[in-house]
Amino acid sequence: MNQATTMRKQRILIIEDDAAISEVLEFNLAREGYDVALQTDGVEGLREAKNDVPDLIILDLMLPSMDGVDVCRELRADKSTRDISVLMLTAKSEEIDEMVGFSVGTDDYVTKPFSVKVLLQRVRVLLERRGRPGGEQDVMEHHGIKLDRLAHAVTCNGSAVMLTPTEYRLLETLMRQPGRAFSRSDLLSSAIGDETIVLERTIDVHIRSLRQKLGERSRVVETVRGVGYRFARDLNGN
Repeated sequence: MNQATTMRKQRILIIEDDAAISEVLEFNLAREGYDVALQTDGVEGLREAKNDVPDLIILDLMLPSMDGVDVCRELRADKSTRDISVLMLTAKSEEIDEMVGFSVGTDDYVTKPFSVKVLLQRVRVLLERRGRPGGEQDVMEHHGIKLDRLAHAVTCNGSAVMLTPTEYRLLETLMRQPGRAFSRSDLLSSAIGDETIVLERTIDVHIRSLRQKLGERSRVVETVRGVGYRFARDLNGN
């Protein structure tokens, strides 16, 4: 039924101290065909990740013994675990927490309470990205904007640009296909999730913020009247 069961089962390690959440995650991930392991504190979770390297870790931010930020930092510092995809969970929604998570190498970020459908979608995207052929670009660069998927970092004319997870996913979606017009619905699905209850016009708010952060390069994100947005294929004077 799903690709996780066609070959070797992809292994997912959940490091989460809330039993109710970990049980829901374990049940739904196992139903999707993944091999699932559980740990309830940061130290034991880190030890298991090094002993039996998983394909992806779902990591809670607030953990006993060692918090999620320190676990992620340790994972990225070790050659054997540095390439594991990490999806961080947190009960906090402040942008500063998202920035801290990304600064130590988190690949994606989901805030509690979350939709299981959206979380599974994020898991699939991360695992597909991890397993895609080497011919696909880990770094995209157009018009002075550079997006590094592995580092989860964006620079504009060489200077770091601090984006929220939603802004990052929007930019990544647009940069994959310069010149293609994406509807607001398309962008909503790829950047926020199919089951999140928000208006399509919410995308306009995120695009406005993204443009502000891109500064003088803001015009690379073009409005397509009656459709949505696109990443410019050509810029006059570029």
